[in-house]
Amino acid sequence: MNRYYIDVTYEDEQFAVQAPSPLVVEYLENVLAFLGQSSCECSVNFVSDQTIQELNREYRDKDEPTDILSFVQEEDIEDFSWPEVQLGMPNSPPEEIRVLGDMVISLDALKRNALSFSVEPDEELFRLLIHGLLHLLGEDHSSNDADEPMLIKQEEILHQLGGSKR
Repeated sequence: MNRYYIDVTYEDEQFAVQAPSPLVVEYLENVLAFLGQSSCECSVNFVSDQTIQELNREYRDKDEPTDILSFVQEEDIEDFSWPEVQLGMPNSPPEEIRVLGDMVISLDALKRNALSFSVEPDEELFRLLIHGLLHLLGEDHSSNDADEPMLIKQEEILHQLGGSKR
């Protein structure tokens, strides 16, 4: 049985109202299961525009806020798995866990995106989580054009999992 270990944190505890941890975990577990991912671990941190801009400047040399950053843990997507970890009952065999990495989402940008695209914040949250997971799983895009294969896949997943209200 696949297990998904998802750590959700907030720069400010008030952010938990806008992106409740149970909802975030549910969305991510649904996407991981839909994609047929084996047991894995990832994290999501919800921050302000100021914090994501600092990260964007430091890691991407872009001095501007963005909606999501994904930090892939794996160096070799094909072969990486975390060392055996004891899970479950004390006498159960260890299970290998794939460590995907970390996502950082700006709640300020999420709200702007929702207004700009005329969608509910929960739909935009789901979209950003799918986007981040696809990056953690090794996918990428060269622009934000709607015809980018990764962005098409993102919208198909959102639609198939019932997250799109359009």
